[in-house]
Amino acid sequence: MPPARRLSAPVALGGAVAIGVMTAIQARINGVLGVRVDNGIVAGLISFAVGLLALIVVIVCLPSARRGVGRLRDGIRDRRIPLWMLLGGACGALTVSTQGITAGVLGVSLFTVGVVAGQTLHGLVLDRIGFGPAGVVAVTPGRVAGGALALAAVGISLGGDVLATAPLWMLLLPFAAGVGIAWQAATNGRLAQRVSSPLAATMTSFIAGTLVLLIAAGISVAVRGMPAAPPAEPWLYLGGVLGAAYILLGAFIVAHTGVLLMGLGSVLGQLATSVIIDLIWPAAAGPAPWQIIGMVVVAVASVVVALPRRAGR
Repeated sequence: MPPARRLSAPVALGGAVAIGVMTAIQARINGVLGVRVDNGIVAGLISFAVGLLALIVVIVCLPSARRGVGRLRDGIRDRRIPLWMLLGGACGALTVSTQGITAGVLGVSLFTVGVVAGQTLHGLVLDRIGFGPAGVVAVTPGRVAGGALALAAVGISLGGDVLATAPLWMLLLPFAAGVGIAWQAATNGRLAQRVSSPLAATMTSFIAGTLVLLIAAGISVAVRGMPAAPPAEPWLYLGGVLGAAYILLGAFIVAHTGVLLMGLGSVLGQLATSVIIDLIWPAAAGPAPWQIIGMVVVAVASVVVALPRRAGR
């Protein structure tokens, strides 16, 4: 059921853009961490563990959050909360692992447009079937046009020499991460609505993601050997804190925007921020400047045409 008091479209969209800004910064941090430890999965585990610790500290300090955790515990015990609502973090584990494996090589812009494709297509589907907490969101011509323009940005990103400098599997991983991000946002939003606590839902997501990454990192180390020693720079461990912040924000605003519009807003924030990051700090296989500019222009257009024309649409 949608919330009684809805945020205005510009405010909700601003929150989605903020999610994108934090996601882009997190992608570069986790990408560099993955390169430094020579294992993207281990880098994802480090990021998730830091985020989980930060969330635990916040929840311990906030009585309302502790009450939300109590409602979550009771709901699980009484089987009023289904298992699938607890698994949003599994998709978050895929996202941070993909950041660690690809973003340090492809650059944040190219990573982002791969995410755009998966997030846009899955967001349209999830809105149409009513999977998110906003219920069924009409797939209007504007939303379809916004999704098509977002995919056009992906086409621009694949021009030039990108396919010659990066393997296809590395370009497909961000697409898979985008599919997971859309599902994670909808799932966490449903759980936050069920327990009346975005913080409790976010903590659940991080617990699930950390467990998945522990298993994946164990397998990776067994196959590839021990990773390099963790770097000493403190800023390389801030990705988990940013992840906790944007997952929490997403669990709150997805009920006001629907899955697709939140995804398009976050794409706008990601691309604008990734341009700045990639121009200042280019990656080895990143797109050319003309591609970066083209991607951003098309992504901005995708958000503008998808904006609701009436409240609740």
